[in-house]
Amino acid sequence: MPQRLPLPVSQALSPRPAGAPAATPIAFVRAIVRAYEQRGMAPAGALAQAQIAPALLVDDAARITAWQMERISGLAMHELDDEALGWFGRRLPWGSYGMLARASLTAPDLGVALKRWCRHHGLLTGDIALTLTVAGETATLSVTEQRDLGALREFCLVSVLRNILGVACWLIDSRIPLVGARFPFAAPAHGAAYAVLFSGPTAFASGPAGIDFDARYLALPLRRDERALQQMLERALALTVLPYRRDRLLVQRVRQALAAQPAQTHSAGALAALLHVSPRTLHRQLKEEGASLQALKDEVRRERALALLLRTRRPIKQVAEAAGFQNEKSFMRAFKGWTGQSPAEFRQRQGGLPGAQSPAGLAGPAGPAAP
Repeated sequence: MPQRLPLPVSQALSPRPAGAPAATPIAFVRAIVRAYEQRGMAPAGALAQAQIAPALLVDDAARITAWQMERISGLAMHELDDEALGWFGRRLPWGSYGMLARASLTAPDLGVALKRWCRHHGLLTGDIALTLTVAGETATLSVTEQRDLGALREFCLVSVLRNILGVACWLIDSRIPLVGARFPFAAPAHGAAYAVLFSGPTAFASGPAGIDFDARYLALPLRRDERALQQMLERALALTVLPYRRDRLLVQRVRQALAAQPAQTHSAGALAALLHVSPRTLHRQLKEEGASLQALKDEVRRERALALLLRTRRPIKQVAEAAGFQNEKSFMRAFKGWTGQSPAEFRQRQGGLPGAQSPAGLAGPAGPAAP
């Protein structure tokens, strides 16, 4: 039997975890039941094996665990022989997504891998079109609907985007935090669940469906090979972003945020909110990357302060503010620790430009330098 690449809601063969939180909306189970009905098949067996009581299907407020969703999805893919679970006009037989993963595995970087995935997905079905675009610093994976997806529309769009994001994370062995997600349909009754499904803010009634993330992830090399793919397929692991604690771009993202918005990143809490992570996660992931928030702050502040002292005539107080310090005293103390000199001594000894104006990008919150 050909191997397959499981969707983010694929089959889990382990026993049901005790005390697992129930957060997945019952609406997604209803979509799977509808896929069975389209084929004239009964979902009772799959529901029973996933420990989902039929009574839950009529309860709009019902929720199931991730294990239950993975279990019923995997069983349905197998029984229907359709990894798309009825979304498209033609089935995607067992092994379809594994084929896409294998075709993307030899790409030199994530950008090429995702472009291959989008192109090859179009060979499987013409009902949707996947595209990868880049605008400035933001990459966007979008889904264009080529036909009416009917009652399975939400489940299809959510799963397709979760799937491609999970594959991307797996390929580079890294979390890819989202800048945002959007969907062309109105916010459903279970809209709160989208905060778990997609990191970053989610917009509804805004199409086409898509996810946005930092374009720098596209340049990261792939960290998986054929052996890793075989192991992943054999274990039928669910491809979600949750298993990936590491963010291989976090250090760069933190450094950029500190440099671009010094006034809004004084505290770990403010910086974490800007990056859509918790302060605890921020510190933990930086530690995993061999960095610390304080060291990155010092690095960015030092670079900015040195540039301002050498290339502008700003008073020391304005340099301190523009470098992200809350007062001149703390800046002078830190600067002496960096260089062994006071800011004024450094400027004088390094021969700072006495008539310089503030260079582009260094105006900061204090405004342009005085002539």
